[in-house]
Amino acid sequence: MTGSAETIRQTVVELLSNVSGSKEVRTYLQRFAGVEAERFAVIKIGGAILDEQLEETAAALAFLHQVGLTPVVIHGGGPQLDQAMAEAGLTPEKIDGLRVTTPEVLEVARRVFLAQNLKLVEAVRAKGVEAHTLNAGVIEADYLDRERFGLVGCATGIQQDLIRSVIDSGAMPILTCLGVTPGGQIVNINGDAVVTALVHALQPMKIIFLSGAGGLLNDKGQIIDTINLTTDYKPLMDAEWLHSGMRLKLEEISNLLGGLPLESSVSITRPQELVRELFTHGGSGTYVRQGEGVVEYEGKADIQADRLTALIEESFARRLKPDWWDGVDINTAIITEQYRAAAIVSHLPGTPALYLDKFAVAESARGEGLAKAVWQRLEQNVPQFFLRSRIDNGFNEFYHAHTDGAVRRGQWIVFWCGDIDLVSAAQAVEHIAALSESFG
Repeated sequence: MTGSAETIRQTVVELLSNVSGSKEVRTYLQRFAGVEAERFAVIKIGGAILDEQLEETAAALAFLHQVGLTPVVIHGGGPQLDQAMAEAGLTPEKIDGLRVTTPEVLEVARRVFLAQNLKLVEAVRAKGVEAHTLNAGVIEADYLDRERFGLVGCATGIQQDLIRSVIDSGAMPILTCLGVTPGGQIVNINGDAVVTALVHALQPMKIIFLSGAGGLLNDKGQIIDTINLTTDYKPLMDAEWLHSGMRLKLEEISNLLGGLPLESSVSITRPQELVRELFTHGGSGTYVRQGEGVVEYEGKADIQADRLTALIEESFARRLKPDWWDGVDINTAIITEQYRAAAIVSHLPGTPALYLDKFAVAESARGEGLAKAVWQRLEQNVPQFFLRSRIDNGFNEFYHAHTDGAVRRGQWIVFWCGDIDLVSAAQAVEHIAALSESFG
């Protein structure tokens, strides 16, 4: 990177830090920059986005390049192809959701996809970032079923050297959904199938779907912010409100992540929210990760005290008192399998109340949805409990959103969850505010 480019990068990072804490931003930058360039991200852009949010999309892609991250971009063009076919007097035909592609349809598709590709490439270049068209030759293909679908292909391989060459030259590779058979025939390939082939070949850290909806939606039409597949996949797939399109997308995501390293993840977001989704713990969209299981313990017997202590001290960036473990009277502990998030519920001395003694999330796990997974299990198993947090704790926003009440006492905010008698709550609040510190 040249000196001027490095200056631009530092300026961009400083501006990005205003979106959230600079430590948070730099953590994500370091995480993404720690993999090979072509393994950073595969970004899938639907055809509708190219029509409706081209400027925002180009700006988001250029931003990533300016902070030293180059995604491999694949785009569709379905709406544009439908319109072009109608203008050419061709009637669309689909079988099992795939477009039957005759030679006449392929000719229109090729023209449309090349035009959309050039439009996106030029939009990114207009932002001061070099982008390179990869229309054919990157996706190796064979016929899916020529008798049924015509010139529709299935991806059989990816020419990674071509992608790597573009990235090494300082440009962003932008691909279309066109493949080439061993005999040189260009074929139309379903966009999601191309994403699967790219993901299988590149093993990216991030898979990003830019969507007008901005994420997967729950039964109230609200965006689901995080999904931990290990704990959430089955309940979601069993939910009656999960409609067919979203069900298929979730199944596709599960299949994609099933063949990737555990650190890989999927984000579904809007183009204008891509930066916030990638570089802040709160994100903006739906974040999906394979995740890890959550284990429940009654008492201390089977808990690995050294691993739990290390997690708590990392999370709070403070050392526990040497006698903390011996002194805590654990009622319930909810800990992820790799000890990256935990909720420790103890008996509150002298009262019948339960107290969330520690809620800890490792720095490397923040933004993954593990905190939410542990908290949900906590609410299921412990319907009534108290906790306290320092008034300057950055996690208080989460506590306010997920508890039923709070009161300030000196340097502490005491929160409670559940239908708790106010007289009992008042007594517990005073008791909790006076508890001695766990940290030295």
